[in-house]
Amino acid sequence: MKLIGVEMDKETRCKHYHSEVDRIAIKFACCETYYPCYKCHEELVDHKPIRMKLSQGNELGVLCGACYTELTINEYLHANNQCPKCSKSFNPGCKLHNDLYWEDDL
Repeated sequence: MKLIGVEMDKETRCKHYHSEVDRIAIKFACCETYYPCYKCHEELVDHKPIRMKLSQGNELGVLCGACYTELTINEYLHANNQCPKCSKSFNPGCKLHNDLYWEDDL
């Protein structure tokens, strides 16, 4: 598992999103790497992002920054803003950016 971010802490908070509940990283299909946010991807690589597809819902695509459990896309999208393993809260506002992370091909 590859994980990188800009000024990232141990729970995957980054320079761009660093509130208490900003503790996930999302995998980009283009580089098979987890990033805390799309802005980190933009700053750290020299290519356009390729998002995972919603039809890949059973594939691992989200990392909990608290316990480092990898979640499938479906597990994350149905997790009610908390990790199903450690119960730490996720930022509910992240879902406002779903179109930046998942390609809706359903």
